[in-house]
Amino acid sequence: MTGTTRRDLFKLGAATAAGLVATRLAGAEALAAAGPAAAPLIPFNPRTAMPTRNLGRTGHRVGLFSLGGQAAIEQPNHEKVTIPLIERALDLGVNYIDTSARYGGEARWSEQYIGQVMKRRRGEAFLATKTHDRTADGSLRLLETSLKLLNTDHVDLWQLHAIGTMDDVERVCAKGGALEAFVKARDQKLVRFLGLSGHADPDVLAEAIRRFPFDTVLMAFNAADTWHLPFKKTLLPLAVEKEMGIIAMKIPARGRILEGVPPPPVDKQRGTAKHDRPGTLTIKEALRYTLSHPVSTAIIGVDNIAQLEENVRIARDFLPLNAVQLTALEEKVRPVYGQAQWFKRDAPANPPK
Repeated sequence: MTGTTRRDLFKLGAATAAGLVATRLAGAEALAAAGPAAAPLIPFNPRTAMPTRNLGRTGHRVGLFSLGGQAAIEQPNHEKVTIPLIERALDLGVNYIDTSARYGGEARWSEQYIGQVMKRRRGEAFLATKTHDRTADGSLRLLETSLKLLNTDHVDLWQLHAIGTMDDVERVCAKGGALEAFVKARDQKLVRFLGLSGHADPDVLAEAIRRFPFDTVLMAFNAADTWHLPFKKTLLPLAVEKEMGIIAMKIPARGRILEGVPPPPVDKQRGTAKHDRPGTLTIKEALRYTLSHPVSTAIIGVDNIAQLEENVRIARDFLPLNAVQLTALEEKVRPVYGQAQWFKRDAPANPPK
């Protein structure tokens, strides 16, 4: 497997270029509207200041950085941290929040915390949640609870959670499968748009979106992607062709791609690739890499407000990387690519030759 090639960039270049032009124009227009006193500092009225892109055909203009519902937001009895964190994200112009019926265990802490804020500020966020149940009845039950916990009568996006095998695809598409619930919930206006997520195998997600006209896809996509089961070789071009909203996740790989961040103990590491060394990229490099491709937004879970503000600042100041810079980052992360791709099927521990 090789890194980014001229052919890859040619295939995705038109979509990326259009998105980046819109990004910079949106940012420039927003700063002009905010006024000269607002421009230099993170506390400026930033709701319109973060560059935005189209979330596929949904009509929503989504900020480049979006808030993931894991990390601090899925921890039990963590209200003193999580509620101010979610509030601050909205204050900073984050307009997409992602969660799941599975985040935070049986208590679904993530949906609980987000719901406390949505009770007051529902109109400020494009709200996404997920079902991990593969059946229609089970998924509808999960959605009913999601709506209660999120304090809303609808979610903007309902997604199939972690589609990782062809068996998952067969089950959700079968009679009585989750897709029946998706269509029913959309018809009843309990959800506005339908999507799917996955991080194990790009070909599995590609098969699913060939079978059903999903509005969005949430895919794992970081700087180590090119070295094993690359999402950008198969899934990303297909999603662009279908004009889907493309949401990127696993950008810092739960910190395992980042320099200076020690990995968890080996016995606590998920996946087949086990490592005992920190990553090699800064969060700015990791986020810029992903945003230089034709994705709509990147979702990241954060531990505190400082991390949130850093991510917003990177998104606000984003400039795309060129082919040489993209390849350089792929090579920089190559020695630890296994730990940065721990979520993929059969991720090898050793760098490719």
